[in-house]
Amino acid sequence: MALQDNGSKEKSTNLIENLMGYIDTRIDIIRLEIQEKLKSSFVSLLHAVLLGFAAFMSLIFLSIFLGLLLNHLLDSSFWGFGIIALVYIILLVVLLVGLDKKVFNNVADKAFDNTLYKTDKREKSI
Repeated sequence: MALQDNGSKEKSTNLIENLMGYIDTRIDIIRLEIQEKLKSSFVSLLHAVLLGFAAFMSLIFLSIFLGLLLNHLLDSSFWGFGIIALVYIILLVVLLVGLDKKVFNNVADKAFDNTLYKTDKREKSI
């Protein structure tokens, strides 16, 4: 009888140790997944910032070029820049008044739809 009690205690101890090891391993996997997602988010953010900066600088210099070109064509020193500024003001008014935020929400919904489950490897194995 004592041997059976001792054997069941060892089995339960082994079961608890295995369960604790499993929990520790799952915690480590979750930490690694979070670290991987943070790393990819940082890289994406850095890439977006650099692309945004390059696009902004291109827009600025293109606007200056078009302003100077219109100045030359109109034989004026300021009307070209005024026309370019008017184009941007019209664009601003259209964005403020004409577009509803639902358009942007729909774009965001499509971009971020189920992104957590697409990269979650555990969901694929089930």
